[in-house]
Amino acid sequence: MELGFVGLGKMGMNMVTRLCQGQHQVVVYDLSMDLIRQAESVGCVGAKSLDDLVSKLKPPRAVWLMVPSGAPTDSTINSVSALLKSGDIVIDGGNTHFPDDVRRAGELKKKGLHYVDVGTSGGVWGLKLGYCLMVGGEENIATKLSPIFITLAPENGWAYMGSHGAGHYVKMVHNGIEYSMMQGYAEGFELMSKSQYNLNLAKVADLWMQGSVVRSWLLELTASALKEDPKLEGLKGYVQDSGEGRWTILEALEKAVPVPTLTAALFTRFRSRQEESFAEKMLAAMRKAFGGHAVIKRE
Repeated sequence: MELGFVGLGKMGMNMVTRLCQGQHQVVVYDLSMDLIRQAESVGCVGAKSLDDLVSKLKPPRAVWLMVPSGAPTDSTINSVSALLKSGDIVIDGGNTHFPDDVRRAGELKKKGLHYVDVGTSGGVWGLKLGYCLMVGGEENIATKLSPIFITLAPENGWAYMGSHGAGHYVKMVHNGIEYSMMQGYAEGFELMSKSQYNLNLAKVADLWMQGSVVRSWLLELTASALKEDPKLEGLKGYVQDSGEGRWTILEALEKAVPVPTLTAALFTRFRSRQEESFAEKMLAAMRKAFGGHAVIKRE
């Protein structure tokens, strides 16, 4: 199948590589000429601009966007859609907030264009293992794109979720669960690191992969990280978030669904970015004020 692809970052480059390995014809564009040349080296056709990319595709065209969410995606969709014709398809595989999908689909429909949202999970391992794809939009259009999804995904690794936004909705909740799972592992392994038994944590992680209830790919990756750096001395405990956890909590508030584990995991990430918490200084000040408890002063 022929596909245009915009955005050759960490995931995008691996995705177009996998598509070329699957014998698809992929025309690529990125702001970086070096990345375009790298994509050409794995079999893609490079384009000098979005106009050039569209001109190299035969109608009806399909263009997959893999760019940062929000304004960059909106801007790229506006630019691409101005070049496309009725019946063409725009696919957003980035981490988009699902209400934006609904809005964009409505805007593109007025131009006769189809819009498909694809929640994409797999990270940097997707090239080797495949990507889990959660697809939203018109079902007949999703079916038309199935050769692309089949190549990108492992066996049974893609599915149609529902109307516009459904793909990114499911991916949003997926990432919220991911935050919670990561936090659970992190807290458990910290407790074991403080035990009196001098435990080999990489060995524990490996052991738990052999039939235990908590086995997972995340645990497998944890074992690898602990083998490389048993005490994680090469890392700083500063944890970013890419937005989906926040969106999941907002959706839970809207639907009055309790998600305490996910919320705690997200807030722990916020705390990891503070050198010193104002709230914790407030706690020290209050204990001193009401009980005369000792405090540690700055030197």
